[in-house]
Formats: sequence, structure tokens, C-alpha cells
Amino acid sequence: MEDPAVANPAQPDYPQHWEADILLRDGGTARIRPITPDDAGRLVEFYGQVSDQSKYFRFFAPYPRLSDKDVRRFTHHDFVNRVGLAVVVRDRFIATVRYDRIDAEGRPSETGTDAEVAFLVQDAHQGRGVASALLEHIAAVAQERGIRRFQAEVLPENRKMVKVFTDAGYTQHRSFADGVVHLEFDLEQTDRSLAVMRAREHRAEARSVQRLLTPRSVAVIGVSRTPQTVGRAILRDLLGDEAPADRPVYAVNRNAAPGTELDGVPVHRSILDIPGPVDLAVIAVPEGAVPAAVAECGAHGVQGLVVVTAGYAETGPEGRDRQRALVRQARAAGMRVIGPNAFGLINTDPGRPLNASLAPRLPGRGGFGIFCQSGAIGVALLEASHKRGLGVSSFASVGNRSDVSGNDFLQYWAEDEATQVVLLYLESFGNPRKFTRIARRLAAVKPVVVVKGARHTGSLPPGHAVPATATGLRDATVDALFEQAGVIRVSTITELYDTGELLAQQPLPPGNRVAVVGNSDSLGLLTYDALLSAGLRPCTPVDLTTAATGENFRIALDVALADPAVDAVIAVAIPPIGTSAHAFMGGRLTGEDDPAMGSDDPEIAAALLEAGGRARELGKPLLLTHLALTDLPVRLRPGGIPAYAAPERAVHALAHAVHYAQWRRRTAAAEETARVPELDRIDEPGARRLVEAALSTRAAVAARTQPGGARITLSEAEAQELLARYGIDVSPVRPAPDEEAAVAAAAALAYPVALKATAPHLRHRPDLGSVRLDLTDEAGLRRAHRELDALLGGAAQAELVVQRMAPRGVDTVIAATVDPAVGAILSFGLAGAPAELLGDTAHRLVPATDQDVAGLIREVRAAPLLFGWRGAESVDTDALEELLLRVSQLVDDVPEIASVDLEPVVVAPHGLAILGARVRVAPLPVRSDLGPRAMSTL
Repeated sequence: MEDPAVANPAQPDYPQHWEADILLRDGGTARIRPITPDDAGRLVEFYGQVSDQSKYFRFFAPYPRLSDKDVRRFTHHDFVNRVGLAVVVRDRFIATVRYDRIDAEGRPSETGTDAEVAFLVQDAHQGRGVASALLEHIAAVAQERGIRRFQAEVLPENRKMVKVFTDAGYTQHRSFADGVVHLEFDLEQTDRSLAVMRAREHRAEARSVQRLLTPRSVAVIGVSRTPQTVGRAILRDLLGDEAPADRPVYAVNRNAAPGTELDGVPVHRSILDIPGPVDLAVIAVPEGAVPAAVAECGAHGVQGLVVVTAGYAETGPEGRDRQRALVRQARAAGMRVIGPNAFGLINTDPGRPLNASLAPRLPGRGGFGIFCQSGAIGVALLEASHKRGLGVSSFASVGNRSDVSGNDFLQYWAEDEATQVVLLYLESFGNPRKFTRIARRLAAVKPVVVVKGARHTGSLPPGHAVPATATGLRDATVDALFEQAGVIRVSTITELYDTGELLAQQPLPPGNRVAVVGNSDSLGLLTYDALLSAGLRPCTPVDLTTAATGENFRIALDVALADPAVDAVIAVAIPPIGTSAHAFMGGRLTGEDDPAMGSDDPEIAAALLEAGGRARELGKPLLLTHLALTDLPVRLRPGGIPAYAAPERAVHALAHAVHYAQWRRRTAAAEETARVPELDRIDEPGARRLVEAALSTRAAVAARTQPGGARITLSEAEAQELLARYGIDVSPVRPAPDEEAAVAAAAALAYPVALKATAPHLRHRPDLGSVRLDLTDEAGLRRAHRELDALLGGAAQAELVVQRMAPRGVDTVIAATVDPAVGAILSFGLAGAPAELLGDTAHRLVPATDQDVAGLIREVRAAPLLFGWRGAESVDTDALEELLLRVSQLVDDVPEIASVDLEPVVVAPHGLAILGARVRVAPLPVRSDLGPRAMSTL
């Protein structure tokens, strides 16, 4: 099916990449695209529906209709000096914008860097944020075409348009003359304009999810007479006991006879036959019938779709094409899509409950917001919450995640007061960089706990809408994203709920000091060991003996909680020994169960509940680990005390809570103290010129046509010159193709020197004998040269070089790599095979602050080597942190830099030396995360 919102221009230079789907302020969708000559009819129709006042505001005079000359002028563009964009919904224009390049005198120009810009928004769509979105996109287009500033003239009474310009956050100049407001603003992004754009994105995405979760009416398309079918099951779920009486639910079956009813609901042959509005439609028809159903939903004004139908991207390339067509079709009609291949949506709000899913019952109300991509995992998550007695605020299992994603739900949960903890099961990322940005903001106020499936490259589940750049996202990179965003990563569904339950029901621990109190010395010791292994600081366990009573527990817990040296308390409990055999494990080992006997001591439960109240008052979490006490966890639920059947589970949950609390405190402090320091010896224009020159060479241009793009490795001299522009000095090397050249190089550099091979297959391989160090005179240098020449098959093949010896220190590796899916990542580790084998590398996102780099060098397991391990002298970590900041600033300022590798960096007690450097550059992608708001087009 052809998408009517996509233009079919005749001109070969039509800028296809300017097309974008957008979310408007109210959560509806629209499409922005260039205006072409084929749009003449749409333009005339659009202008006819604009009020006289809006026309007057646009042209400063009565202008009832467009002449043929006007129509031609507004539909014929060269996409360089004259550009027009339109916002399209259901194949109709609802807004337009145009710029015309001008010179310094305001005349049409082909070389000027200014442009006049003007908007026109249909009255029915004003107030939806249409003009704001258009401004972002036309500004990006203009910058791409070399325009640096917009000018606009607005009548003072056109307050809405003046507000669009002034609220955008660009650097502005404003004047008033001859009854007209004249505005000039630079198009370079500012911190404020970026913040404005992000805030608008947040509101629009949150609102779009809210509309899906709180529909005023719902239709199920594909309801069958057979009770076991998917459509019929969802209809019954929507009509459950909790369903609000004032929300209409409709059934649709194209083959239904007139007067048919199912489950007490009249069945319509088409959604177009339904007399009232429909906000949400659940589509459960065969894949071949979906396009027609979507078209009818669009024509009826439906706001959102839940597509449970399978047969899309999970089936292969043809299915992926069908999936993309489905999303384009829905967005063109202003609708968002959950699915396809979705399990469904749930909202437990008692005012507007919704079960538009395959779950047979609505979960209990609670504080967990749950998102997953797998229907099977969704069932497991709902079942686990039910068994644990934990409630859900809202739930989404989105299947192939073609449109609505986890990012959208994170935006919604940030605003939803009912959601206290967010639980995610993710198998892939559609936009990892955006996920990190949104999750970081959310995690500052609410915990986000994630199970990340498909950890290994190549195990991406079929059907997931993922850009090619994100399919090979390394697990270490994912860990770095989660760490910097404050996201808690766990390994299993059990651990997900263990951690979520603690975070939802107990205060965040103020530190990592843990008291262990209970009636089992053995269980206490196991808990103590687990705490040490988790990096926490346990106090010596307090053993109350197996004869402990509830009063003993109460006193001991009071003492532990009141201790200022304790930040959290783990109670350990086993069944009392020496009591009736039937009381032990409910009698299952030694006889039949006695219903009159429990598996615990109610007095101990009462003591724990009482202590739980005091723990909350003191801001210290209290949790329980137990063995063979099946009733005790149930008794503790009203008090919100988590109970775990193994000490390792309790400790893992507490360790996650401690780490998260530390991140919260560190992040809050960083808001006040962290900074990106002003560094000297920074020459950004000079660095840009060097990179532009490298990318303009014939070799670079040729490389752009090769598979994988155009990553160009700079020569050694080019890399050193570029790095020097940012105060990064690489120790110079001189080629030594023969003995005489080696001797001359050493004389120029001064002894002592090193002689080493730099051929790619020998670089950083001292284990192959390719390096000779501490050569203090000519004789030693000549001897070393002859040895390496014989060992490595010739000096020329080994690419021997001479370099001045660096001071003794610790060899480290610094790298900055631009991942297209994530952005620039700064990495640090110690040099050498052991660190490589163990993966002992730490990562941070760029730009890095002073606190980021300080944490980076202390995060690797081998960090003690930097700080005087075994009596050695500490190295100059201040110089190391400054170097990391310089590398971070370089790749942030010059986005064409694809990677920087510094190896080895020898950090001495005073100063450091960079002995090797490699830099690769690449052309900028057309769009980036800093560009205008646009929905994914995977």
C-alpha cells in the first residue's frame, strides 16, 4: 500500500532524509516532509481552511485566496535557497513553513547565511505544538544548507507566533519598527534550546502513552464466535468486573450478521459503523486484513492501536517491510502502535482500569510500572507479581516494538505518581542514547531495574526493530550506559522482583554498613559472607540462638536499628528447634501437615513488623532471610518487609539498593560540584581544519563508497598534530630503517632510547621480542637494531622506530570510540594481556566531567597499582585525569573524530608520557541525537 503522507517527487535531488514522523503536544502523530509541485491541490485545500485572521497574520493584509502564481511559488523549491516543509495528517496539510535565503540587505541570495522564515498553522491545530516542531526541523534543514540565522517579521497581536520564536531557546535579537516585531535568532543549538526541545519531547511522549492507557472507548477488531480465539479473549478481559461502566467497548467482525451480539456487546461489521468515537482499537485479525483495519481506524479518528496479530518482522525481511508499512500507515493517520505481535496493555488505575491484553485478570493495584518486549516474559512478570502480593500501576508487553517503545513508557512513568519503581525486560535497544538520557532523569527520582536479555552479539530476537548500529552493542557498553544512567541491572526475573520489592517497600540505605541479627548462627554466617562478597560492610552477626523468642528479636532489632554505625539490617530466621515436629517446615519432613500449626512463630513476625515501623522512621531498610518458614513472609507483607528464602537473594537485593542510593547521592552532589574544566592549549578551529582536510583527500572520498563507511586512519604525523591542538603531546618517534638512521634518530632525541617495531602485526606485542628498552649509547643501539632486524624479518618490514625512553611508571590505555548507536564512549584500563583477558576496562559517556574521570580510573580492578600498591610510589593521577578530560573534550568538540587510541600511556609519579597514538575520522551522519525531534523509522 502506498503511504499518502510520503511525497513522490520527480526531482532527483529531493531530500528524503528531511522526512520525519513527529509527536505533537497532545500525543498525536504527524509527518513532516518537503513540499513539492505535486502538493498544489493539498496547499489550496489547506489554505481554504485557514481563518481570515491567520491569513492576515501571515501576509499582513487580507489575503482570502492563493493565486496560481502563489501556489507555484509555495510548491516549487530548490531545496537549498528556498525550502518549504509541511505537516501532514491523513494526507492533508495542517501547517507549512518556508524559508528564503537573503543577503545582508534582505534581497534574495544564493550565498547569504541569513534566511527569512514564515509559518502558517491551520486554526484547528493551533496549540498542539505544530509550529514548535516545524521550527526545529526547518532550522536543522537551514543549517544543513549553510544558513546560520533566521529573520522573521511578526505582527504584535500575533502573540502565539511570537511565543513560538521566543520560547525556542535560541540566541535572539528583537526589535520593533513600523508596527512590526522583527526577530533575528542564531540557529546554533544552545543549552536552553536543547533543554526546551527535550522538555517538549518528554511531554509529548508521556501524553501519547497516557492516551493509550486511559481511552474513553475501546474497540476489538477481529472478535470471533469461538470463545478460545484471541479477539474474543481480549473482549472478555475488557469487560471484566473491574471495567468502568461508563467506558463503551465495541466488537467488530467483518462477517457478522446484523444484530449479532457477543458477550453482551453488539458486533459491528466495521469500526466505521460504530456511532461514537473510539480512542483505542485492539486489532486481532489475520495479517492480510490488518492494513484495511488500520485504514478504517484512521478514518474513524482512532488515537492508538494494539496490534496482537503476528506475522511481521519476526518472520523475515518481507515481514519487516510489512511492519514498516503498518507503522507508516498508522502514523500518517495520527495513531500510535503497540506491537505488532503484542501481548497488550494494562492500567490498574481504579478510576479508569484497562485490561487490553491477553492476561485473564487485572493485576492488583501497586507501584510497579512494567515494560517488556516478550509476551512469555510478560506472563511470567505478571504471575510473579501476583504470587508475591505486589501490585502493578501499568503494564505493557509490546512484542516487536515497532513504534511505542520503552523510552515512551519511561517518559510516562516519570510523570505518573502511582508508579514508584520501574521494572524492564529488554532484549534490544531502538535508541540507546535516548534511553540513557531519559533513564538517567527518571532514575534520579525513581528506581529503574532492568533484566537485559540477548546479552551476546548475534542473539538478537527476530522481529525487533533495531537500527543496524545497535545490533552489535557490546555488553560492556550496555553496562556503561546503565551505570552512568543509574539503571540497576540484574540477571534474572527472580532478582528483578527481589530488588524491586526492596526498593518499593523500604527506604534507600544511607550507607553500606549492615547488621545481621537472628536465631541461626549458620545462616548468619552465610549472610555475613555474602555481604562481604557483594562489597558491603557487615557487622559481626548477632546470634540469638534457636531458642530466641519474639521479645529477643524485638530487643536485638531495636539495638541494631538504633546503632549509628548501621545503615541496614538483615534479620535471619529458621524454625525453632526442639518444638513439635509438625511445626518444623509445616510437618512436611516428619509427618502430615497440621492446619492448626504454622511454620513460624507469630511473636517473631510481630517483632519484625514492629521493627519495620521503626526502620522506616530511621530511614534504614529492614529485610528478612529465612529457611523453611513458609508463613512468615505472608505475615510480613502488610508491613512491607521483604522476605527472601536464601541469604544470597537478600544480599543481592540490598547491594543493588546500596549501589543505587550511592548513585543518587553522587548524582545529586554532581549537579552542584561536577564540571567540565576549562583547559588551556585548546585550539578547536585548528583541530576542525585538520579533520576537514583529512576528510577531503581523494582516499577519504573513495572510502565513503566502501562497506562500513568512511573511517579514515590518520597518519602518525597527522594524529600527533591533531592531538597537540588539544594539549595532548605524543612522545615523538623517528623511523629507523637501518642502523645509521637509528643512530641519527637517537642523537636527535637524546639517550636513553627505545627501539621498537610498529608494524600492525607487531604493535603492542612485546611478548614477541619486538622491543628493546633503555638503550644508553650508540653501540647498544646498533646491536639492538641488528637483533631485531634478524628476528623480525627486516627492519623495513617491522617498521622499526626510535623513541626516547619514558619515565618508569604504570602502563595504561586510554580510548574514545564513537558508537553510532550510543555516542562517544571514553574508556580506561591498564595495558597488557592480563587486563585484556579479564576485560578490566571502565567506561564513561562523553562529555565526561572531572568527577567522571576520577571515578573512571578508580573503577578498574587493577586500580591499586596506580595508588602505591605493595609500597610502590603512587603515580600522577592528576595528570592522568587531565589527559582523560582532554580526550573527552576533543571527541565532543569535533564529532567527525571516530576514535582515539592512546597506548601505552606511561603514568609516572610525576607526569606521564604517551608513547603511541592512533586517530580515525569519519564524515558526520546526516542526523544525530542533537537534531530535531523525530520518531524512530526502523
